[in-house]
Parts: sequence; C-alpha cells; structure tokens
Amino acid sequence: MSSGLSGQVIDAVDRRFDQQVAFLSELTSHPSTRGNEQSAQQCMADQLREMGYETDRWAIDVKDIAHLPGFSPVIGDYENAVNVVGIHRSQARRGRSLILNGHIDVVPAGPPDAWNKPPFEPHVDGGWMYGRGAGDMKAGLAANLFALGALRELGYQPAADLFFQSVVEEECTGNGALACLQRGYRADAALIPEPFDEQLISAQVGVIWLQVHLLGKPVHVLEAGSGSNAIEAAIPLIMALKALEKRWNGAENRHPQFRHLDHPLNLNIGRIQGGDWPSSVPAWCCFDVRMGIYPGQDIDDARAEIESCLQDAADTDAFLRNNRPRIVYHGFLAEGYCLAEHDTPTARQAVASLEGAHRSVNGDALRHSVTTATTDARFFGLYADTPALVYGPTAEAIHGFNERVNLESIRRITQSIALFIADWCGVEPAAR
Repeated sequence: MSSGLSGQVIDAVDRRFDQQVAFLSELTSHPSTRGNEQSAQQCMADQLREMGYETDRWAIDVKDIAHLPGFSPVIGDYENAVNVVGIHRSQARRGRSLILNGHIDVVPAGPPDAWNKPPFEPHVDGGWMYGRGAGDMKAGLAANLFALGALRELGYQPAADLFFQSVVEEECTGNGALACLQRGYRADAALIPEPFDEQLISAQVGVIWLQVHLLGKPVHVLEAGSGSNAIEAAIPLIMALKALEKRWNGAENRHPQFRHLDHPLNLNIGRIQGGDWPSSVPAWCCFDVRMGIYPGQDIDDARAEIESCLQDAADTDAFLRNNRPRIVYHGFLAEGYCLAEHDTPTARQAVASLEGAHRSVNGDALRHSVTTATTDARFFGLYADTPALVYGPTAEAIHGFNERVNLESIRRITQSIALFIADWCGVEPAAR
C-alpha cells in the first residue's frame, strides 16, 4: 500500500471518529446479555444495511452444529440466539478474503448500585467510555465497522470477499462463531478485536465449564448432627479442584507459550446455590466451575482428570462415598489455540500484514502476548485452518464493575484494522 493511501485511510478514520463513538455508545446501551441480544443485533444489522451490505440474520439451530468439532453443550433453548453477518462480495476477487469477527453478547452487570453510573447508560469521562460491554467487545465491533466505513468514504472497498460477523454465545460456549462456520462463511484469515491492550494474542487457553450437583440429608436444624449439609459437602470437592489447579500450573506442566507465567490456568467457582430454608440442613447444592486448559491439552483427558479428582475427593468423605457428586457439562468445552504454532505461509503473511499496519499507525513494533482467557479464535484456527488474529483496544474492568474502554486506543485500533484490510484484501473502487 502506498504511503499516500495509508495517510488517507488514517485521516478518514479521524474524520468519522465522533460518529464511531456515538455508535459505540448506542450499541453499549443495549443490555445484550445471554438471550437478550436481539435489539443489539438489530442495531448492528441496520447499520450494515445502511452501509450497503447484504445481511444474513438467523437464529442458531443446535441440531445444525451439535455434531461439529468445538461444539459446547447448552442448557435452555436457542430461540433467541441470533447471529448477524454482513456480506461483501468483491468485483475483482484478486485479494485475500477476510472474516471480521466480534461478539455482541455481554456478561451480567451485577448489582447496579456497585457501578458509578448505570451499566447500560454508557458515558465518556476522561477519555474513556464506561458501560457493560463497551470494552468486551462492542468497541471491537465498532472498530471493524468503521474501518470498513473509512475505506468506503475514500471510494474503496476490499478487493476480496469479506464477512463481517456479529455473533452471540462467545461468553459461554462459542457456538455463535461455530454456527458461522457451519453456514459456510470461510476466509483466508480472521481478525477479532478483543480488548487486549493493542497486542497480538499469540496463544490462548481453553476453558471447561461444569456444574457439580450434590444432595444432602435434610433435617430440622435442632438435630443438625443427624443430617448431612449439602453446602458443606461442597467444600472438600472445591479444595480438591484447587489442588488440581496447582498441579496443572506446575512449571513442569506448562505449555511453552505460558512458561513465563506463574499461574496461567485459573480455576473459578463462579456460582454456588443451595438449601431452601435457614433452619433446615441444606438438602441440595450446586456449584459452577470454570477451569482453564493449555493449547494442545486433550479436552477429553482433562475432563476425565477433573472427574477423577472429584470422585477421589468424595471417597475421603463418609457421606459423599455413598452420595456421589453428579457432574453436568453446560457451557464451554473449548480447546486452547496457539497462533504462534499456526505455522503456515498464510498465517505468517497475515501476522506480517497486521504488524505493518500497526507500525504505520503507532510508529513501533506490534507486541505479542498470551492470554489466560479464551476467545472465538479457536474455531477459525483449529477447525478451519484459518489464522485468527486477536488484536483490539485497551479496556479495563471487563466482567467487573465500571468496565471502560480507552477512546484513543479505539481510534488507533480502527486505523490499524483499516490498513490491514486494505493490505490483506487489496482495494478496488467501491460499488455504486
């Protein structure tokens, strides 16, 4: 790409940036938690149509994807799980095709009074936009959209096919991205602007979700010693899982990309419920577990080891020996993905192209890092042999109170994405 065009693209993003911030604010105002993404997806579909893109909007059918590698089990129906894809077909098709992927779903905000302002009333303060989902990852969706808009303002469009994906389910299964693959959306590379501080993610962990169900022996609290407390029975099981976490994090077990981290795999007991009455010994308990695994770690072997850990702990408890914990998988069964090990000419070219775009905007080298979270990159990298570049803005307190995203970081990311699209796909005159 000529330096002249590069400068024009950067300036075009600047001219439209106030409009981009306004769009991000509107998108963040939609409380698109699991099952409630429809209004945000309608907003996204309307914007894509306004820009002239053919739009594919459909509800995910579990039957279509349940047999595919990477599928995660679900609880509840998918009637309201809607994906949106904007479709660009080039005239020349002389460049390399691209998927721009982002997720519209957000995690629950928690107690509203723990936020400085309501979580779905986004506001800007000191160069940051606050609101649930502003960083994770509606800023990335807006960056993808306005990167394309900057090219269009200059009279250009990608000279290769491009698919703009706004997907659901990233925060719990990833089945939204999987449904895009099943529907036939494939490309030479994928870009996912998750909020990882303007760094390229070279490796990410996998994630396993499970529930542990326990039944106790309920009695009136006046004779508590004759009953069995299902909530207290969870304690030795949780401690056993903590011991497993420590073992997996041992230096001798770490994946090479994570050797510099002391604790790359994180266990989280994310939710616990149990009991029915303060003066009754709890008859039941259920706790939700999240556990990380390394790239290349066999997911079935990991599940077997987790199950064995829980059953061995039950063997040491007089009550649990005869009242075994029941394990239910209900979300992520996600493998790790390592872009650094995706050693193909296409992957190397995609990384080099993004590095060049980043340098043109920032004047320095693109940093490479790893994350102890998972993203939808695994679907493209593992199941479609498509290098997946995870590169997005700076955000803080994602999944926490007062989530926020840095506006100047969004500007730079949008400029880099626009330059990456122009270099990777090439450009041609925009269709009239």
